[in-house]
Amino acid sequence: QPSTPDPRRTTERKRQDSFGMFDGYDSCSEESTSSSSSDDSEDEVPSIPASLPIIKNNGQVYTYPDGKAGMATCEMCGMVGVRDAFYSKTKRFCSVSCSRSYSSNSKKASILARLQGKPPTKKAKVLQKQPLMAKLAAYAQYQASQQQNQAKSKSVIPVEGFDWGRYICSNNLVGAPVSCFKHVPMGTCWGDLAEGVRVEVLNSDTSLSTKVYWIAGVVKLAGFKALLRYEGFDNDTSRDFWCNLCIPEVHPVGWCASSGRPLVPPKSIQHKYSNWKAFLVKRLTGAKTLPPDFASKVHENLQFPFKKLMRVEVVDKTHLCRTRVALVEQVIGGRLKLVYEESMDGSDDFWCHMYSPLIHFIGWSRSIGHRFKRSDVSKKIDGQMDAPPQLFAKVKDVDQSGEWYKDGMKLEAIDPLNLSAICVATVRKVLADGYLMIGIDGSEAADGSDWFCYHSTSPSIFPAGFCEINNIELTPPRGYTKLPFKWFDYLREMASIAAPVKLFNKEVPNHGFRQGMKLEAVDLMEPRLVCVATVTRVVHRLLRIHFDGWEDEYDQWVDCESPDLYPVGWCQLTGYLLQPPAAQSKIQVHSSIR
Repeated sequence: QPSTPDPRRTTERKRQDSFGMFDGYDSCSEESTSSSSSDDSEDEVPSIPASLPIIKNNGQVYTYPDGKAGMATCEMCGMVGVRDAFYSKTKRFCSVSCSRSYSSNSKKASILARLQGKPPTKKAKVLQKQPLMAKLAAYAQYQASQQQNQAKSKSVIPVEGFDWGRYICSNNLVGAPVSCFKHVPMGTCWGDLAEGVRVEVLNSDTSLSTKVYWIAGVVKLAGFKALLRYEGFDNDTSRDFWCNLCIPEVHPVGWCASSGRPLVPPKSIQHKYSNWKAFLVKRLTGAKTLPPDFASKVHENLQFPFKKLMRVEVVDKTHLCRTRVALVEQVIGGRLKLVYEESMDGSDDFWCHMYSPLIHFIGWSRSIGHRFKRSDVSKKIDGQMDAPPQLFAKVKDVDQSGEWYKDGMKLEAIDPLNLSAICVATVRKVLADGYLMIGIDGSEAADGSDWFCYHSTSPSIFPAGFCEINNIELTPPRGYTKLPFKWFDYLREMASIAAPVKLFNKEVPNHGFRQGMKLEAVDLMEPRLVCVATVTRVVHRLLRIHFDGWEDEYDQWVDCESPDLYPVGWCQLTGYLLQPPAAQSKIQVHSSIR
């Protein structure tokens, strides 16, 4: 709930209302994307405000607010652009992606050099400098080349074996409960699994040559993973072990009896009781165990409707303002590896979850008036088919008959090219079915190629004033010099109005996330990666996600219901590769080379 309004702020708000520009944001709670508009491969270029000078560079058109800072070249991908629009105080990189990639590969190159007895290099090897139409295109090409190089190199081994259990116990950490993640397997049917639940598992403390089982109790839960202790050890932690509760080797109490499997106490404590049956009856009376259909539910939840060669419309990572056709190449845990239809060698791909707001059924773009890049592929691959519309995430119906968004209205939005920032933004185009094209003020390409599609109910857009009320740093337009930024002054200068507060999604579900909780999260600047992460801030339904081992500048704002967040143990359950914390990566590189 908000604190008592400051009288000065209330006075200013009344003054703002009198100008009809800013209705003020005093709501107590605060709580997407692209495919086929017309047969034309490109829409017309939007009009450019006369007050902004135009800069054309290497085929890319920019509007430049102050015209003083000049141009800059990205040290990672070689993209040349407006210096003021570059990332970080040093302006060395065109995006957070390039900054992170440069930092990571510089560190890895230095480690490898030291281990191989070579002098450390000043810089990691980077792409040949070339002008690219978008920041993400450069990064995507760089990552593809890195994967190819790593596949050829015997000295670079993929990072594997991160131990969530040791990481959690050594740091006394808390994993976000599975019930926080409705989109994951068992997310809606996890039930009341908690500490104290008993299961039957393999007994590793035995000298027998055959498989035997014993009962263990849950001591601590972290996502899908549980710290288990064999019955009879009481307060002795020496044989505690972590286990994913969804793997086939975990069973409800009674499974051994019904399946004829031996239930044998651990060797270390076999002498403690002469009558183990009586001990178990006494210990297990009134205790909870897994539901009898738990294993079948897990299996059922691990079946996904998207299949290889299904066609979808997905955001074009080189031009965020449009969509393209892509084919499903791989499905892992509900995550889709999509290859753009025109990619001849299959290297031009994009990862997202099947419930992501970035993918849609074929024909979606045309239906709402969204820009769409037609494919030049004339011959279809045998077996491909359009993904049925019912497989995609549904958005809420909205009533656009009354007061609604209009072109030019101002708001606050998460920057899709820098997810650590919430920025001053503008509604650039109102589409059908409640969709909006949003531009980040001060850094838009003149042709609108970096406009981004958000649904009006998206939790990634906010009323003017949201950041101030929730003590979040608002990123002002690049080049805007009147700081600290004041919405009222800015609206007056721009002769614009703020989008009405009542149009925004203010629903806040009881999501269960708390500050400090651990989880596995997609690095949305390189969406094939799922990383060890931490919730560092909770603002209503908005979460600040920090990637362990990385600097805070790589944090990302995401919604509590984002399909790019997963419980601890999700990667192990689905077979997806988990990226450990940055420090762990260095350790793994050392051990791998040895």
